[in-house]
Amino acid sequence: MTAWVAGSGASGPSDAIPGSTDATRLGPAAGEPVAGYLERTRAVPPGPPGPRPTLVTFAAEQDVAGAAALVRGATAREAVFRVPLPRVQTALRQVTLGTTDPDDALRLAEAQAANRAGEQARTASGRSAQIAATESARLAAGCPCTLALVVDADPALAPVLAARPGVRAVEVAPAGARTGALAVSPLLPEQTEIVGPVPDDGPVPPP
Repeated sequence: MTAWVAGSGASGPSDAIPGSTDATRLGPAAGEPVAGYLERTRAVPPGPPGPRPTLVTFAAEQDVAGAAALVRGATAREAVFRVPLPRVQTALRQVTLGTTDPDDALRLAEAQAANRAGEQARTASGRSAQIAATESARLAAGCPCTLALVVDADPALAPVLAARPGVRAVEVAPAGARTGALAVSPLLPEQTEIVGPVPDDGPVPPP
């Protein structure tokens, strides 16, 4: 999947991906109050019991082992990686997980995210290339860079996940939503009042 810039804003929930008729958007809308989004996630859309795609967003980026532990009891399907750099906008990199052991699947996904950032560093120029090079190096080193996971979970598990220290928000998708047809834009740790761009005026650390 294509990376997009963290902090560049998010479209409203339930918007369709261009060219798709069945995509569901998970995450806050651009300009939405953070408190309002967190309150909104506590309401589970109606529907029959059974697993549904669920976005679990962490209060701060986790290493892969920590991320896997925070969604214990659910099946992780996609990971969203983001390298936190002070006052530097970095990309959200969404990677589909394999069917191996959750820790192994996340490590493989992290390596894929590192490779994608490395390719971006080779094809971009200027500040964008510098940021991507640093992202690639840190992801390859196993940084705490897992911002969110999309899991399959019964809605009844949502309050359990939300109560775990380190979890900031748990948003259950509407009934009928499909993993793989989701537009995901998690809440960023720096977004505490209004969902909007984060600062991008800091120096880029070397890889």
